[in-house]
Amino acid sequence: MSKIREAFTDRKVFIPFLTAGDPNLEKTAEYIQELEQAGAGLIEIGIPFSDPIAEGPVIQEADLRALSAGTTTDGIFDMVKGVRDKVKVPLVFMTYLNPVFHYGYEKFFARCRECGLDGIIIPDLPFEERDELLETANRNGIEVISLIAPTSKERIRTIAREAQGFIYLVSSMGVTGMRNEICTDLEGMIREIRAVTDTPVAVGFGIHTPEQARDIAVMADGVIVGSAIVKLIAQYKEHAGKDIFSYVRIMSAAVNGSQKG
Repeated sequence: MSKIREAFTDRKVFIPFLTAGDPNLEKTAEYIQELEQAGAGLIEIGIPFSDPIAEGPVIQEADLRALSAGTTTDGIFDMVKGVRDKVKVPLVFMTYLNPVFHYGYEKFFARCRECGLDGIIIPDLPFEERDELLETANRNGIEVISLIAPTSKERIRTIAREAQGFIYLVSSMGVTGMRNEICTDLEGMIREIRAVTDTPVAVGFGIHTPEQARDIAVMADGVIVGSAIVKLIAQYKEHAGKDIFSYVRIMSAAVNGSQKG
């Protein structure tokens, strides 16, 4: 069993996201540790990119801040390598195809392996085209996480059958960002997924309150939150650790509380 799959064994998983290099890589390493200590079961680390088409304003601005601060892919690899022995939960990159392609698939995934990464999410890589990097990633022990969106429809079962690690179920149309209401038929989509695979399903996009997290965790195996955490970092910068810890502890408790009763 992979480390990612193992993280979902006998528990619901809260999955926070943060942008590497915002406000700097030293603080990113610190905040990753705060996330685990607060109850995160898996952590997504964003590699900043100048044109993140799936992201809303909060994460777009974090990407620009990180790039303006001089964050590089090599610097992120070094940061992850330095924090890996301090953090036990799986670490997954969230990035776009261009930075990976530009770095070179062989070199990129070899460095992922050296740094102890467990998986990668690439929102602009269509499922039908993932074979161009899948073998290279898997040979280096990196699982390529598939996304299923409300528009996937007849492709849901096809994508789910081939999924690795966990399935990232996109809760809403549009870009990332906090939403007051999520109207997608998540229960129906999860039912379709579970008809063909036992791969864990984690729901992301738009979730930011404990109530939303609790409700979704009743149906799903995990809950993903990004913009709310990135917003705290934007607000408090180098002093965000305490607020990140408090927020993630509340959200993690809400996710795990869904298993009670």
